[in-house]
Amino acid sequence: MDKSEIFLQLVPVKSLSLFFATLFLALSAGAADRPNVVILLADDLGFQDIGCYGGPVETPTLDALAAGGTRFATFYAGCAVCSPSRATLMTGRHHIRAGVYSWISDERQRSHLLEREVTLAEILKKAGYDTAHVGKWHLGLPTAKDDKPTPDQHGFDHWFATWNNAEPSHRDPATFIRNGEPVGPLEGYSCQLVVDEAIRWLGQREDSSRPFFLNVWFHEPHAPIAAPDEIVSRYGDIKNKAAIYSGTIDNTDRAIRRLLAKLHELGPPEDTLILYASDNGSYRDDRTGGLRGKKGANWEGGLRVPGIFSWPGKIKAGHVSEIPAGLVDVVPTVCGLLGLDPPSGVHLDGADLSGPLTGADEFTRHQPFFWHLQRSRPIVAMRDGDFCLVADPDYELPTDNMFDETWIPAIRAGGYTHYQLFDLKNDPHQTRDLAADQPERVESLKKKLLQINASVMADGTVW
Repeated sequence: MDKSEIFLQLVPVKSLSLFFATLFLALSAGAADRPNVVILLADDLGFQDIGCYGGPVETPTLDALAAGGTRFATFYAGCAVCSPSRATLMTGRHHIRAGVYSWISDERQRSHLLEREVTLAEILKKAGYDTAHVGKWHLGLPTAKDDKPTPDQHGFDHWFATWNNAEPSHRDPATFIRNGEPVGPLEGYSCQLVVDEAIRWLGQREDSSRPFFLNVWFHEPHAPIAAPDEIVSRYGDIKNKAAIYSGTIDNTDRAIRRLLAKLHELGPPEDTLILYASDNGSYRDDRTGGLRGKKGANWEGGLRVPGIFSWPGKIKAGHVSEIPAGLVDVVPTVCGLLGLDPPSGVHLDGADLSGPLTGADEFTRHQPFFWHLQRSRPIVAMRDGDFCLVADPDYELPTDNMFDETWIPAIRAGGYTHYQLFDLKNDPHQTRDLAADQPERVESLKKKLLQINASVMADGTVW
C-alpha cells in the first residue's frame, strides 16, 4: 500500500471532500489573481520603424503602450531571422538548443520546435491559464511532413496560424489554419484578421474568470506586403514600397488598438501584462536607425528591435530602460513577474527582468547574449556588458538563405576565426574594430563565447 492509499483510508470522506474543495478554490484563486498575458510580435519590423523609437510611422497605440510602461532602449531579437528568434521567445533558450538553426521550410526540412521544450504557453497553462496563438507560427507545421507537432502540442488550447507568411500577401490571405483545419481564402488584411480571431476567442471563452495567455504574432511588415491605399497614401505614392511598408505597420497599430479596446472591455488595464517586440531587424536599411547590417546579419541592425513591457500598477510607467534586454528574457521575466517557477532542470539562457521592470536598481545578467546564424558573416556574436565580440567560422560553410540540415554536424563541431571587438556604448554603429587594441579583452570574451557555444551545440539536434 503506497502513501496515497494510506492517506485516503485515514481521512474521512467528508473531510477529504472539503480538503479537495479548499485546494481547488485556492488554486483557482491563485490563477484568478494573476494577470492576463498578451504578447504582440511584429515580423521583420526594424529598430527605428515605430513612433516611440523615432521612426517615421504613426503608431499612437504603441506609443501610448510605451508611455504607460517601460520601453527598452536596447532590445534584442533571439536571432537575425524568423523561426529561431520565435523559438527563443517561446522557451527562453538559445534556438539551437530548441532544435531550430535557421528559418524553417516545412517542405524541405525536418526541423521544428522540439516537443521536449517547455514553452511559455505550457508554463501558463499549468498555472491555470487559457491559451491561444493567433497569427504567424513558423516553428514547424505538418503541412509537408506529418510528424511535426502543432501549436496545441506546445501548450495552446486554440490556434489560428500560418506556417510562414500570409500569402499571396497581407491582403486576402489564404494560408491560415485553425486548430488543424485549413480556413481557405479570407477577405481583409492579415493584421486585422488576426485581431478578429483574437477578439472572437476572447469572447467565446467558457470561463471568463480564468486568466488567459494570448500570443499574437503579426505578419506585417514581412514581404509580400500590402495595406489599404488610404493608409499607404499617408506615407507616399500607393505603389511605393517604402510607403506600403509603412502602411502595413500603421495598419497593425490600428489592429492593436482594436484588440486593446476589447481587453479594456473585459477588465481594467491593470489586469493585463502586455509585451511588444519584433522577431528580428528590418530588411530595409533605412529602418535600422543607422545601425550596421539588417535582417539576416549578426550586426546590431539585424538584431536590435523594439521592446515594450506594460502592466499598469506593476511595471514602471513612462520609463526608458538602458539595460540591454531581449526576447531571450521573456520566459524568465514573465515567470518572475507572475511569481511562477521557471521550468526545472532546464538551462535558461535569458534573464529575469522583473526586478528592474518593477523598480529594483540591481540587475545582473547571468550569461552574455549569444547569437548564431549560418547565413551571417559574422556567424556568431556575443554581447557582454558594453562590448560585442563577433567572429566568422573557421570552416567552409555556405551562406545560402535556405538552410541545409546536412550542414548541422559541421556547425556543431566548428570553431571560429577573425574575431572583432566593438564598444557598443561608444560605437553603437560598430564602425571601429578594437580587437588589435584590446587583445586581453578579446581573449576574455572569446573564452566566454566558446563556453556558451559548446553548451548550446551540445544540446543541438542533428535532424
